[in-house]
Amino acid sequence: MQAVAELAPEVGVKRACEELGLCRGSYYRGRKAKSQPQVPPRGSRRRSPRALSEQDRADLLEVLHSERFVDKAPAEVYATLLDEGRYMGSIRTMYRLLHSEGEVRERRNQLIHPHPARPQLCAKGPNQVWSWDITKLPGPAKWTYYYLYVMIDIFSRLVVGWMVAPCESAELAQHFIEESCRKHGIEPGQLRIHSDRGSSMTSKGVALLLAELGVTKSHSRPHVSNDNPFSESHFKTLKYCPQFPKNFEAIELARGFCGPFFQWYNHQHHHSGLGLLTPAQVHQGLSQQVLQRRAEVLRSAFEAHPERFVRGVPQPAPAPKEVWINRPEQHLQVLLPSPSIPLEAGSGGFELAPPLTPKGEAPEQASEPADRQSTPELQRSEPHAVGRTRREAGSVTERDEAGLRSGAEPAAGGTPGVVCGSPQPQPLLQDPLLGSASLVQGGPSQTG
Repeated sequence: MQAVAELAPEVGVKRACEELGLCRGSYYRGRKAKSQPQVPPRGSRRRSPRALSEQDRADLLEVLHSERFVDKAPAEVYATLLDEGRYMGSIRTMYRLLHSEGEVRERRNQLIHPHPARPQLCAKGPNQVWSWDITKLPGPAKWTYYYLYVMIDIFSRLVVGWMVAPCESAELAQHFIEESCRKHGIEPGQLRIHSDRGSSMTSKGVALLLAELGVTKSHSRPHVSNDNPFSESHFKTLKYCPQFPKNFEAIELARGFCGPFFQWYNHQHHHSGLGLLTPAQVHQGLSQQVLQRRAEVLRSAFEAHPERFVRGVPQPAPAPKEVWINRPEQHLQVLLPSPSIPLEAGSGGFELAPPLTPKGEAPEQASEPADRQSTPELQRSEPHAVGRTRREAGSVTERDEAGLRSGAEPAAGGTPGVVCGSPQPQPLLQDPLLGSASLVQGGPSQTG
């Protein structure tokens, strides 16, 4: 700075700064700082002549600590002393004095909300952690919806159960969970079910049912949107499907669309989070066989044209060995839920596909309920078409409306699903909790 000041009268400030490699702004700031008067630090400022003396501060503090004023506010102390003909300081002075002694704080017993614990769930195989949620499907009119219940195995991403209902209720959620656990042979202490904090998920009936089944429940934190990522991601895959219609004119049409979609999702959709394996392959334990065949194909391609693979023999994407919801920074041991007495599931107006079994084993044959043995087999929809656009495939609503006008029975749910009700507009559902049939309106619920 001093060198620039000495050269500036001869060559100018710009030339001097360029020769010395100094920014002109730094030079001008330094010169301006020298011309301004120095402000003493805050702690070393001169004491105000209006401030209380040390003796006055001690006397005022003694009065504030006295038995008659120890639980009084400074404004109350100030007014009381004035009425007695004494003035010892202003209200602000009293607050300033108490603050310097560390005696100003909230004296009321405030209720502090505890910080909710972050759910941390780990699945190292199928049927260890399930995630479920409910989403709305647009109905025939504005503000009318059908409700889709979906249960997902987070390890394999397999949809283990689904249900389309005209309303959202705790009773339907209980039957949905009970039927899914019964059909997949869930033992007490084997499974943990995770969900958000919706009214159906946190209902007392669902909590009691899970306790009786020996299933540990887990919930997302309040006002946290990413604690249930697998269900939310699945609903995006569903609603971004090219064949997803603008709305469903009837609940049967919604079930007719969901059935083929879940069939495609479980058996044909190559999931990016599974190393491009299908959920059924991972759930059935066929991952290693499929990956070995892929590795052989890649090795053959490398041997045919090694110059195309600059990094050596390519390897297929591996399948995940464990799946987490909120993986901890340090790997913590995940405790299994404690066993409890299982509850035998009852039958009702639901349909659920048999669980997937490993290759080479015969699937368990579930006995049909007595009230459904005489029911004719529902008409199955064609497999889900994934390569066509919505215009090429046509609207699900238009296709099924044409079938209804021609007298054909509407399509029902697909293989891996739970279907609530019958194809009639106003089905009679068997209530598994009350043991009697109850009328459920077939139209969508209306909100708003």
